[in-house]
Amino acid sequence: MTTTTTGIARLGAVSIDCPDPVALGDFYQNVLGLEVMFSTEGFVALKGAGVLLTFQKVADHQPPSWPDGPVPKQLHLELATADLDGAEERILALGASKAETQPNPEHWRVLIDPVGHPFCITNLIPD
Repeated sequence: MTTTTTGIARLGAVSIDCPDPVALGDFYQNVLGLEVMFSTEGFVALKGAGVLLTFQKVADHQPPSWPDGPVPKQLHLELATADLDGAEERILALGASKAETQPNPEHWRVLIDPVGHPFCITNLIPD
């Protein structure tokens, strides 16, 4: 792998496929305290995290079946927090659920967003 100091492009957004971009955008807006930059029935963009977090409508969205199953997890978000217990409680109240499998609950909590995407909250990533 070649190391360079300048890239060809910069990361502009992370996009998440889902059945209802407005609802999932609202969930992550509340979790992360972001601002809606753009919203239609089929696409929502949130700003305020350094890169855009976007949600795109996919008609036959199949949520990942993590940790095992026919639909693999291809990407997940790692959200940093100093207070795992407090963050977990607040995010669950917004509509997430807690995954049955918790590989390292002292430092990571695996949660599932309202449409089935696993994501983590962790106290190991600097704020």
